[in-house]
Amino acid sequence: MFGIPRSYLFNRFVTFLLTVWIAATLIWIIPRLSPVDPAEVMLGRMASGGAFVEGSEQILQSLRERFGLNDPLVIQYFKYMWAVVTFDFGVSVASFPTPVWTLIAQALPWTLGLMILSLIITFIIGNALGAFMVWERTPRPWKVVIPSLMIFTSIPPILSGLLLMYIFSVKLRWFPLTGSYGLTVTPGWNWDFIASVLTHGFLPALSIVVVTFGFWTLGMRGLMISVQGEDYVNLAKAKGLKPRYILYKYMVRNAILPQVTAFALKIGLLVSGQILVERIFSYNGMGKLLYDAILDQDFAVIQGVSFIIILMTALSVLIVDMLYPLIDPRIRHQAEAA
Repeated sequence: MFGIPRSYLFNRFVTFLLTVWIAATLIWIIPRLSPVDPAEVMLGRMASGGAFVEGSEQILQSLRERFGLNDPLVIQYFKYMWAVVTFDFGVSVASFPTPVWTLIAQALPWTLGLMILSLIITFIIGNALGAFMVWERTPRPWKVVIPSLMIFTSIPPILSGLLLMYIFSVKLRWFPLTGSYGLTVTPGWNWDFIASVLTHGFLPALSIVVVTFGFWTLGMRGLMISVQGEDYVNLAKAKGLKPRYILYKYMVRNAILPQVTAFALKIGLLVSGQILVERIFSYNGMGKLLYDAILDQDFAVIQGVSFIIILMTALSVLIVDMLYPLIDPRIRHQAEAA
């Protein structure tokens, strides 16, 4: 496949399957360590208004039977693993009888859009700033300004979101305060809806970009420092090649390889960081769904969302591993030699 050895592909695919299996097993084990009974939680919702629920014991038993809580743990585990393979995560307790996958399918596109947009922007800006911090031809004022921007990396995303809401939504009124799109807009592939989605998603994306670009900047700076003294860089300078060509072709291209791996790993961390951002902006993504599920003790939704996040991260790492030999031929040659 594209000159990549089959043994390399096989090893990466097996690692992917093991990662997903171990993660799915942990997701199944951890909620069962909690003393909370999902059936009792649902029965408590029925009586939340203070009314007496007639036949509560029979309802509790039927709910436990419905959720498979009366089965032995081994049976529960194998049922769960089959459900994971078929993406059947059961029924939401808080939104009964809505299937968990229906809730995930509604929230996933919003999270993917926000995550991909903010991650690509931070990756490009952060790595560019990190490279300019080391490049000897960078103007001196920029070498003072760029490190000063690192102060934003110490701000939690929720605080940057609140600050941006106050400035751009409350004071300047340039962007809407909350929501994923305007209430008067009809969802669909039309310009009004697309423009509304972009307008509503700008501040949530910006609140993530502001506090995460420093991760890429500092990482790229360290990698550029290690690359700039290499023999091939000195040889390129001795040949009289243009400085910008050396920066891109010899320094950035070699230094950015570890950052590509970090790009895939950052997906899972970014989704977890989006939870409170999506909550304060009332953005209908996976983060808000997971936050509400934790408050509602909706274990089925928590398990489903957590598994999808882990699957996205593992799949991203797998794709990057597949692309790595194409980016760096040395890996392909090493795999062939092995």
